[in-house]
Amino acid sequence: MSRHRIDVAAPAGEFHDGFPLGNGSLGAMLHGRPGSEWIDLNHDTFWSGGPLTPAPPPPPVLQELRAAIAAGDHATAEALARRLQGSAWTQSFQPIGRLEWDYASSLGVGGYRRGLDLADAVAVTTYSSDDDPVRLTAFVSAPDDVLVVSAAGPGTLAAAVVPRLDTPHPVTAGVVDCGAGPCLVWTGQAPAHVLPSYVDGAPAVTYGTGMGFAVAAAVRHTADETRLIVAAATGFRGPDEPPGTDLAAIAGVALSAVARALSMSTPALRERHVADHRSFFDRADLELPGVEQFFHLGRYLLIAGSRPGTQPLNLQGIWNADVRPGWSSNWTTNINAQMNYWAAEPTGLADLHEPLLTLTRDLALAGAATAAACYGARGAAAHHNTDLWRFTAPVPGDPQWANWPSALLWLAAHVWDHVEYGGDADLLPVLRAAALFTLDMLVPADGGLVVSPSTSPEHHFLFGDGGHAATSWGCALDQELAREVLSRYVALTGDPEAAAALAALRPVQVGADGTLLEWFDDRPPREPGHRHLSHLYGLYPGTRITETGTPSHFAAARRALRARLAHGTGHTGWSRAWVLCLAARLRDPVLAAQSLAALEKELCSASLLTLHPDAGRPSGWIFQIDGNLGAAAGIVEVLVQSHAGVVSLLPALPDSWPTGRLRGIRCRGGHLADVSWTGGHLDTARIVAGSTGPLTVELPSPLPVYDAADAPVAVTSVPGAPAGRCRLRWPAGAGAAYTIR
Repeated sequence: MSRHRIDVAAPAGEFHDGFPLGNGSLGAMLHGRPGSEWIDLNHDTFWSGGPLTPAPPPPPVLQELRAAIAAGDHATAEALARRLQGSAWTQSFQPIGRLEWDYASSLGVGGYRRGLDLADAVAVTTYSSDDDPVRLTAFVSAPDDVLVVSAAGPGTLAAAVVPRLDTPHPVTAGVVDCGAGPCLVWTGQAPAHVLPSYVDGAPAVTYGTGMGFAVAAAVRHTADETRLIVAAATGFRGPDEPPGTDLAAIAGVALSAVARALSMSTPALRERHVADHRSFFDRADLELPGVEQFFHLGRYLLIAGSRPGTQPLNLQGIWNADVRPGWSSNWTTNINAQMNYWAAEPTGLADLHEPLLTLTRDLALAGAATAAACYGARGAAAHHNTDLWRFTAPVPGDPQWANWPSALLWLAAHVWDHVEYGGDADLLPVLRAAALFTLDMLVPADGGLVVSPSTSPEHHFLFGDGGHAATSWGCALDQELAREVLSRYVALTGDPEAAAALAALRPVQVGADGTLLEWFDDRPPREPGHRHLSHLYGLYPGTRITETGTPSHFAAARRALRARLAHGTGHTGWSRAWVLCLAARLRDPVLAAQSLAALEKELCSASLLTLHPDAGRPSGWIFQIDGNLGAAAGIVEVLVQSHAGVVSLLPALPDSWPTGRLRGIRCRGGHLADVSWTGGHLDTARIVAGSTGPLTVELPSPLPVYDAADAPVAVTSVPGAPAGRCRLRWPAGAGAAYTIR
């Protein structure tokens, strides 16, 4: 089995067992069915709804809410928090439908295999039908914006068969001449409104003025193959514009893509596709049996699902089969949307980070009205989820998830990281919007400033005789985000108001048992094994908590994670991926290895897609892409870290990962790192400096450093390394390569 390949011995039993193909816009989930393939189609801009309409402001209850919080009146605070909520929900990412294509016989099937080549982004199904071999090859091309499916072999059908589109939306089907012969075309519209799957209401799905869409397909038969070419287009014209409903014009876009592809041979289309995919995929590599597949799959999914100019990866990337998908398949911004991009910068895919950075900039504008209406605040606010139309208001629901106000602050960290890793972005607009909102959310408490109101995402604390609530002030996540945003805004602007607030900000607290507290003070959690690990943000993905820089909080974070694990956290794919990242920062190699093993064995589909429990589904699970992408980031963190001004090599290497090689890892400061190890010990590392100036590298033990001419480099041993490790510093030149061996 190739280390860049996933092989499965049976067709997909569930949607999440399929192989996802994509080019950032067009998504296709292949089931690998012998004889009659099923292909679920999506487009990144195909959503229900349309531009937001102004909502009436909530009643002016903020001061009353803050007073109830300060008085410890949790029940009243919870009730008042609900009055801040709006009446609308986010819209839902929509399926186009399932394409069904008969391409070969399914009688006497033997020798069945299907595989996904992650390096080439090509899926292949092979089997024999009554001893006649059949080979089905598929890919989604970014250069040509089409799905290409080619059936070859003696077992394929002797004549072309047109595909069928099974779609949940009303459509009109027809056959037209696309300029390259006859093509099938389906046109229709998305729902005008879809309620989230967890909301009871009727009608849950309404049609009328929804976005137009079109699918075009052509089948051509030759002596060598029968091939299917598919393209899709939508009427999306921007989050502030009503979606297009000119179905003829939309169909014209899809038909043109099919016609262009028909003018090229399948090998030519494949060559262009593979070259494009590899221009991203080949930037980094990992050789580590038992681990490498997860790294490669995470990067593959990022390349297939997120490209400059597309929408960001949502909860299911760009692969969804439901009109009312789990959690609307939206951007859940209290962890999941961010986790989707944790691996982008370090694994050499910074340009694929752009869709999330664009969403962040959009929310910094769209959220200004929400900040003013809900909190009388400057800047901008976004809450726990958003959609294609840049929704920012608190939705009607339990305050534990609806009322968290700090999504823009967390998203701002991604813009900052993009620049820290060597990218180019205008930091000020987003940071200013986040910082001004933060300043107006701070109130005095316990001798410092705290965010009020504040919640710890999706988690309740207990109070009184069986009561529970979420609304509080100064929760750990919000305090961490406030400190991070204000410190960066001050570094960028020197703003005196922000500097004064930063100096007065109340630190995250440590409880009597030595654990980092989740809330303002020591409160019993309603779910001791809760899936969210929000209070550990400062450890990861934040960078404030370090082993030698903040030793007391480092120890408290370790105890807090152990407490959560003891009660069962990590029972979803994304939660377990977060545990992996935290274990890496804690330099806990045993927990890191256990977390990745648990993710692969307990929380993955047959095609290694990460899963989230969903009792409403027959399988009990739903695909969520965040776990795959978070795991790729966690693997990097185990092997290379680059926060606190230090490039740290092999900081948390498990004994079960004894020998391996990692190439092409981007580091903060713009540095590039390669590292190889044998028998659990560093063998060779290569660092290409991202700038001129002091370069500090942390190692398991002192080793000599050489320049590109293999001449020894004079290094200085510097303090600050954890016990059992060392830090070396030398003057580096931008673009210069240094070898440690």
